[in-house]
Amino acid sequence: MENLLISACLLGVQCRYDGGSKPVMPTVALMEQYHLIPICPEQLGGLPTPREPSERRADAVVSRSGTDVTAQFRRGAEQALHLARLYGCKAAVLKERSPSCGEVYDGTFSGRLTPGDGVTAALLKANGIAVYGESDLDALLAQPEPPVEEDAQRSLF
Repeated sequence: MENLLISACLLGVQCRYDGGSKPVMPTVALMEQYHLIPICPEQLGGLPTPREPSERRADAVVSRSGTDVTAQFRRGAEQALHLARLYGCKAAVLKERSPSCGEVYDGTFSGRLTPGDGVTAALLKANGIAVYGESDLDALLAQPEPPVEEDAQRSLF
């Protein structure tokens, strides 16, 4: 089975900005096809849980109170990329509507979405890793499983 990065909050880990999670049932089906590697880019970047909500503004990420948290978001993205490379992940499933992951808010804290990627999604894509949101899970699950390499088919006994 291939390894797949996945936002930890989609698996029920309470790591979102508000201390909650956003479990999605199709992630259970992913476990039948992939080894899941859970990540939370914000925590990897050094931000606490809970934390102030943040949104992207051009090339920056700013918290609701105006604090620039770009460095933490970039550090978290770099750590996510490091884990993707370490585990040989060719794809990631990231939480939509997140400044780290996919489909971002417009930076005004008004609830309006704007086209674009979060910091982690953009870095993973720039490095050849396919990025899916939770709304793409059915398409990901419908893909044929990659062939098992001959060495992987051999028994250890």
